[in-house]
Amino acid sequence: MTLRWLMTLGERTRPDTPTYAECPPPGEARAAALADDCGQLFPILRNWRRQFDSDLTAWAAQVEVDDIEHLPRHVTEDWGPELRLDTVPGGYVVVSDYRDHEQPATNTLQHQAQRPALDAAPGAHP
Repeated sequence: MTLRWLMTLGERTRPDTPTYAECPPPGEARAAALADDCGQLFPILRNWRRQFDSDLTAWAAQVEVDDIEHLPRHVTEDWGPELRLDTVPGGYVVVSDYRDHEQPATNTLQHQAQRPALDAAPGAHP
């Protein structure tokens, strides 16, 4: 199987909270798409925007699938998207990354804060 991006159309079900969007699994979403590359999600989102609504949310995750018509059970039952894509006025898309990212092994600012302060040179003014 090939690693691809699966995207579903979210549902904004709370008018009092316009940024809230439910995340339906692929078999229950109004629209779903499969793309080989993350960059291919944006034209699909643009088409959904024309078809459904100007303000929408989509959810996407990398999955190992070959065909959107025959998704493995674990993909549909354990649907936990990694990216949220929100359309905003002006044709822009805000992408939120929900993947776990490890902290860098060393943090430069922490190392600098742990270094002892240098003594001022004699005769120096603060």
